[in-house]
Amino acid sequence: MKNCLIIGAGSDVAKALAVEFAKEGFNLQLAGRNVEDIGKTAADLQIRYGIKVETLYLDVLKFDTHPDFFNNLNPKPEVVVAAAGLLGDQKVTERDQSATLRVINTNFTGIVSLLNEFANYFENQGSGSIIGISSVAGDRGRMKNYIYGAAKAGFTAYLSGLRQRLSRKGVEVLSVQPGFINTKMLQGVETPKPLTAEPEQVAKMIYNGFRSKKHVIYTPGYWRVIMFIVRSIPERIFVKLDL
Repeated sequence: MKNCLIIGAGSDVAKALAVEFAKEGFNLQLAGRNVEDIGKTAADLQIRYGIKVETLYLDVLKFDTHPDFFNNLNPKPEVVVAAAGLLGDQKVTERDQSATLRVINTNFTGIVSLLNEFANYFENQGSGSIIGISSVAGDRGRMKNYIYGAAKAGFTAYLSGLRQRLSRKGVEVLSVQPGFINTKMLQGVETPKPLTAEPEQVAKMIYNGFRSKKHVIYTPGYWRVIMFIVRSIPERIFVKLDL
């Protein structure tokens, strides 16, 4: 049986995606800070699908622990999913340096630090898959969430370069660009209901993208069109819009 590691396994999308991999017989390694919450998910998946599920403590912000986290994994996964994320409060991050760094390090530098470990390992063995969950917020900076968007833009660029590098070595890298999802992260944030997907819906799309060896997917797919339009707006007009 293959093994799938999910980083940020406490998120709603990560939990839904764990179900998709479990259905297909993958053993799981669920990593995150809230081990108690992740443990409940692990117990449920083991009972329902008869797979092995390991719960691991991981803080993406503790960079010095990342090499040991990787080295202690046994077995090493064939698939790694980067699902950790932090939206933050834009108004706070504009004025609080620690809040700014927390958003950037959670969504970008912390994840990059971890994925570099797996990228090098997969490259050396000539196989493996990396799934990075970024965001459409990284497609163009908007005043409402540009700190978060900047971090996701960096992550999207990282995944693009990583894919180009590793494709020559038989390693798959999937970039996921979700729009609005009905999750804990967006609690208190008003989103248009017709454009807000459920975690289970997004998880199925991600798994199908993985199985189909896609390079980039927007979830749901209509976000590809929406963001194409948003990116096409001239800057002189865009700066006047309240998006």
